[in-house]
Parts: sequence; C-alpha cells; structure tokens
Amino acid sequence: MREMLNPTSAIAGMGLDKDVALITDGRFSGATRGASIGHVCPEAAQGGPIALVQDGDRIKIDIIACTIDLLVDEETLCARKAAWICPEPPLNKGYIARYAKQVSDASKGAILE
Repeated sequence: MREMLNPTSAIAGMGLDKDVALITDGRFSGATRGASIGHVCPEAAQGGPIALVQDGDRIKIDIIACTIDLLVDEETLCARKAAWICPEPPLNKGYIARYAKQVSDASKGAILE
C-alpha cells in the first residue's frame, strides 16, 4: 500500500484540505490533514469500485454513517467494469512479484495468503 503523505501534502499546500477529500486504497501517516479515507477495499488493482472512478464523478461521503457512494448509475458502472483491464504489476520477478500475487487486501491486513 502506498503512503499518501505526498498527495495529502499537495492538497494542503494548495489550500484545498478543507474542500477536497482523498479516497484511496493506500495508507496514511500521522502527518495527514483534511478528509482522507484510506484502505478502501476492494482495491483498484482488484477492479474494485475505486478503479472505476473517472474525472468528474461525484462521490458522497457520509462520515457519521461510515459510507462512501459513487454517484454513477449502475449501467455506466457495468460498462466501465467490462472495459476495465487489470494493470500489470511494475515488477514481475523476485519477492516483490511473489508478494503482489499472494497478498490479501487491506481489509485482511495485506498479508500473504
């Protein structure tokens, strides 16, 4: 899981940390500011809903109810899912490649299965 300090720092540096939320399958450090939601599962690399988000999509975040909703109709999401192609991992040999193939998602602790 990528550390999201750089994106959250950029958002805060532009003065947008009160207006922009960062939703990611990555992780955050203790220096994060603003609305930052991490460890979203299933991850983009697994073709989860986060992989189907496109520029201009609206997302509803209800912090009290602990929900995140992508406000795109089901037909559009199905079409995006059908067109989605799993990205190749950046490394295809060695321990990192083994880890990428066998790691569980964030909700299970990102451990080898």
